[in-house]
Order: sequence, then structure tokens, then C-alpha cells
Amino acid sequence: MTGDKESIQVRTKKFAVRVVFAYTEILKKSTYNDAVVVLAKQFLRAGTSIGANCKEAISAQSTKDFIHKYEVALKEARETEYWIEIMIDTEIVPKQRFRLLLQEIDSIIRILVATIKSLKTNS
Repeated sequence: MTGDKESIQVRTKKFAVRVVFAYTEILKKSTYNDAVVVLAKQFLRAGTSIGANCKEAISAQSTKDFIHKYEVALKEARETEYWIEIMIDTEIVPKQRFRLLLQEIDSIIRILVATIKSLKTNS
């Protein structure tokens, strides 16, 4: 798991890199059936989008825009968690192998929720 002192931008970028490696591993080890390819691509898209939205937030034009970018990142984080759970439940990926990704996405979700709540309270 990533350190708690890192910014959410750094954390989500590192998570995205892990997602890319996991995606590549899934495709290498799969039989390339349609379900595996579709689920893996959804996982890749959502998992890399989190960090992109957090990075975009840095250039937000207002607090409202910043909050919106983080809310989009939160949606993508929850979607990523969903795809991981589906791939585990369907035995496309081993639960033990993806346990750390689940833990990290849970931490990212908690950080985003807390940040959004704090920003809404203070704005």
C-alpha cells in the first residue's frame, strides 16, 4: 500500500500504473474471451481515469470546479472497485493477487470522500 503522506495526485498516478500492469497481466494470462477483454478494458479505463481527474483538479477554475473533478474521480474509483470485485467473483483474477489493489482503491475512495466533504463544508 502507498504511504499516507503522499498527495492524492501522486497516489492515484501510482495506482494507475499498477492498473496498467495488472491489465497487461490479465490479458497475458487470459484466453482472450470477450468477457475477459471487456472487463479488463473497463478496469483499465476507470482505474487510470481517477488520477487524470485528480490531476485536472489542480487547474480547476474555481472551488466548485475542483470539487466536481474530485467527484468524477470518486465515481471512477468506485467503478474501479466494482470491476475488481467482478473480476475476482468470476475468477478472472485471483483474490489474493488483487487484495492490495482493493485496499488501495478503498483508501483512495476514503481520501476523496473526506476531501470533498471538507471542501463543501468550507466553501
